[in-house]
Amino acid sequence: FLDEIGDLAIASQIKLLRLLQEGEYYPLGSDKPRKVKARILVATNHDLQAKEQKGEFRRDLLYRLWAHRVVIPPLRERKEDLAPLLNHFLIQAANTQKKICPTPPSELVPLLATHNFPGNIRELRALVFNAVSMHERGVLSMSSFREALSANRTSQANDETQHEELVIFNNELPTLKHISKLLVDEAMERAKKNQTLAAQILGISPQALSKRLKTNKE
Repeated sequence: FLDEIGDLAIASQIKLLRLLQEGEYYPLGSDKPRKVKARILVATNHDLQAKEQKGEFRRDLLYRLWAHRVVIPPLRERKEDLAPLLNHFLIQAANTQKKICPTPPSELVPLLATHNFPGNIRELRALVFNAVSMHERGVLSMSSFREALSANRTSQANDETQHEELVIFNNELPTLKHISKLLVDEAMERAKKNQTLAAQILGISPQALSKRLKTNKE
């Protein structure tokens, strides 16, 4: 299994191509080739076609590797996998750190579902291992998760300030009350009706959100 194949240097790409085509390789320090029968699996997070067009990846190797492809969507596109992945990493972290596997709070998965995970599954794993490292007993604390996701949102907000996107409205502008209701409804849906999480998404206090919810019902 060869990970991050898109980062392979051109010289090494030639050697890999020979291995795939001829089943031959040269051991280190030897000038005599050896035969090998192996099934090669590779992975990448790069667009290999784009790299090939830039001359950074050999075309003949690209088509050799494309004999069979499996596309795995990023975690942000399959939030339904959060719960099983969370449990898997909790067990893994507990075993690694020689601790009893902690019980995750019911609010944790909805909180994680509000995050886009730019670091993909590795980011989730890091969050879980960090939380377990600070865990002592009882139900797993959500504080480390909240801190990490809050810092990420702050960073994203700064980026969005630098690269503002246009919001397009129809000829008739919606009222502030209507826009506010839509935002609150969307936040509550994403937080699966958890007001604390919804308030965090909106960047307001739970008390402020409670007042808005009451106003929307009137």
